[in-house]
Amino acid sequence: MSACDICGVLRNPLVKVNNKGDTAAVGGICKDSGASVMAMSLFASSPQHMAKMPILFEAQKSVSSTDDHLNFHKDGNFRGTFQEFNSAFSSQNHHKVNIAAFKFDAPSPDDLVSNGLRSVKSKSKGEDSRGRGTNFLVESELAANGLVSSSTSVTRERHNGVEENDSTSGSGNKPETFNTRMDTESLPSKSGKARSIIERKTESISQYIPEKWMTPNNKDDGLSQLNLAIVGHVDSGKSTLSGRMLHLLGRISQKEMHKYEKEAKQQGKGSFAFAWALDESAEERERGITMTVGVAFFTSRKYHVVLLDSPGHRDFVPNMISGATQADAAILVVDASMGSFEAGIDAIGGQTREHAQLIRSFGVDQIIIVVNKMDVVEYSKERFDVIKQKLGTFLRSCGFKDSSILWIPASAMENQNLVANPSEARLSWFKGPSLLDAIDSLQLPERDYSKPLLMPICDVIKSQSQGQVTACGKLESGAIRTGSKVLVMPSGITATARSLERDSQLCNIARAGDNVTVNLQGIEGNQVTAGGVICHPDYPVQVTNRLQLKILVLDISTPIVMGSQLEFHIHHAKEAARIVKILSLLDPKTGNTTKKSPRCLLAKQNAIVEVVLQGPVCVEEYSSCRALGRVFLRSSGRTIALGIVTQVIKREE
Repeated sequence: MSACDICGVLRNPLVKVNNKGDTAAVGGICKDSGASVMAMSLFASSPQHMAKMPILFEAQKSVSSTDDHLNFHKDGNFRGTFQEFNSAFSSQNHHKVNIAAFKFDAPSPDDLVSNGLRSVKSKSKGEDSRGRGTNFLVESELAANGLVSSSTSVTRERHNGVEENDSTSGSGNKPETFNTRMDTESLPSKSGKARSIIERKTESISQYIPEKWMTPNNKDDGLSQLNLAIVGHVDSGKSTLSGRMLHLLGRISQKEMHKYEKEAKQQGKGSFAFAWALDESAEERERGITMTVGVAFFTSRKYHVVLLDSPGHRDFVPNMISGATQADAAILVVDASMGSFEAGIDAIGGQTREHAQLIRSFGVDQIIIVVNKMDVVEYSKERFDVIKQKLGTFLRSCGFKDSSILWIPASAMENQNLVANPSEARLSWFKGPSLLDAIDSLQLPERDYSKPLLMPICDVIKSQSQGQVTACGKLESGAIRTGSKVLVMPSGITATARSLERDSQLCNIARAGDNVTVNLQGIEGNQVTAGGVICHPDYPVQVTNRLQLKILVLDISTPIVMGSQLEFHIHHAKEAARIVKILSLLDPKTGNTTKKSPRCLLAKQNAIVEVVLQGPVCVEEYSSCRALGRVFLRSSGRTIALGIVTQVIKREE
């Protein structure tokens, strides 16, 4: 058989030319035509006619017809050998033509493959990361009767049912390629709906004018919201302290407290009853440690306080970073018992030290130090003074000022010095405020009401029954109200804020600094992710995977070199990262460059580096938005560097 029964592929050449003249085949190629014997056999009705068959060259015109016998485009085509065709059009008085290759009425499978490869290659050239070009190949056609340009539109049906429209127009003497930039293109998402790629507006944020309802007034609410993170070494009593305060302030009823006590005693953990008010998962209760950030609310005399109970175990520091980055102020809980404080302040594995550094890098400059479990050391003033001296020295090295640090000796289990002055006689030497009074003495940081909306998404709750998507987070700037149109990044989908919740209660307006829950309408659950950002539709946040950072290297034993693989944390997002450039070393006092392109970074050094992330993140430069410009670099379960974003580099594909 000369051809396959299934696909029709020719097994051997059908014709062998053995003429002794000049037209003899050399290596299976016809010297006159330049076409292979196999290709020539496709056009011949019988083998003996092939040698006499003239070679067809086409000069395309706007009129075409079909020859019944050969099924070629005849009118407007020129027929003859290559030498005749070349001599007829070699004069300078004629326009140059493009000799188009012969085309079947229906393209072959090879044509389909080659056309597809050409289209892919053409799309990859001259395009940026956000827009794609549509390339049109325009062939110059033979001009006649003074006609400079002409156009023709040919629609060809393919065997696979796909239609291809070619629009050609003549302009000049050679083919040209036009790239049309499409600022917005519709792409199919996982849900089957089309989404738009939003181009960042060129207007400066300084041109943004907030509406009147975005600015708060005294008539709205007498109490402001304070986001308070509770951090510290593992087993220092953070959850017990939080649960005890919530119980004393009436946020946990006596019935619920009795239930927690009963369940804790059944598992042999009676002292964990108050902690179970915040550690609700079965795994947290079984292991006796906090694994995720627990959120609770209470009201003091001055503030609506949002408690962010952070995990203290070193394995869950990423969760601590994700939750405590929302903090306006912090409570650092220290275990006063012998050996426990020393373990927390230890340079290797001490979470008191690492948490203090992280809290300061969050931008928190007000901190309350609660020396807990004072009942274990018999409320010793000497022990309290030793802790204050050692920890105070370290906190000052982190950048905290003495005027912004409050020291509170307390006992969560014995209810001493929490919401009222201590009743224990052995604690009579302390003349300072209680913990609740210390919270009221904190000052709120300045809020950015006049900037466009920015809300990093901390958590996403999807309701399958109601088809709703709920996003939780803290408003870093701007304001939002029920019915507002918002843009969810990095998906680029516009949604509507159906309802708002603050302190687990419905509200109509939320402003910068509020920790809120937003129920979104018009968007699907897979388009909203933790680590994304809800922003103003006209001022989308930047999305990239390449950044320039200014970092401070912490206490590390292994130097940081080019190519180092790290964990990259920014607000609620986490990505794998790689150091691609170490640009310069900086003087820690002046910030001036001391050395360019160093080979490695050692402990306590300041440097400018460039990193590439495995996936894109929502980010802004630190100068324009501090909350979206702070970064943390971790490796092998330890935080090795803190930094800020100095430049957002164009995204790499």
